[in-house]
Amino acid sequence: MHLSPTPNVCFDLDGVLVDTEPVWERVRRRFAEQHGGRWTSALQERMMGVQTRDWSTTLSDAIGGRLRPDEIASSVISDLADEYRKNLPVIAGAVSTVRRLAGDTTVGLVSGSRLSLITLVLELTGLTDSFRVAMSADEVESGKPAPEPYLGLASRLGTPPASCVAVEDSANGIRSARSAGMAVVAIPRGKHRPGGEVLGLVDAVLDDISDLTLTVVRRLVPGT
Repeated sequence: MHLSPTPNVCFDLDGVLVDTEPVWERVRRRFAEQHGGRWTSALQERMMGVQTRDWSTTLSDAIGGRLRPDEIASSVISDLADEYRKNLPVIAGAVSTVRRLAGDTTVGLVSGSRLSLITLVLELTGLTDSFRVAMSADEVESGKPAPEPYLGLASRLGTPPASCVAVEDSANGIRSARSAGMAVVAIPRGKHRPGGEVLGLVDAVLDDISDLTLTVVRRLVPGT
């Protein structure tokens, strides 16, 4: 009996599994304003999904260089971890969807978050064992929207990008997965939803993560 290859589902974290973008915005905005910076929505959009060194450099510029990017990253990440431990905003249906797909597919994760935050979220949600690979975009040379994060994840999963479906919410993440050669599912949410031009790059747009089924995944990855 011929068995079809197992498809691979590559998740983003913030905005896809946990509704932490508002937490990130609140913490970084508070930091900027406490250090004499002016916060704008454009700053938040620039920092969504990118590597730690990129958003911390942007935040350093926003406060006039009063602190180094590494100092900013350490402070903000510590505050985020405290917020997560107090009240992690898990998106409804995310945990059950990951567990369901992990039974039928190979599941990976790549996020712009620092690895310590990724590990904390997976521990708090009980999803650590569901992911074959969970990595930070900090572990590659260039972060989202460059293709390296998703290319790196595919490499660690031992599979070509064409056999993967990426699940994203942000413009930076969508561009990264598309340029890596993956099929892309977008689940837009929040006030920083990607525009129509970016959503035109994706293969499917879902209203809810619970709508992400094995049938959807197999339809987007030929031969699985």
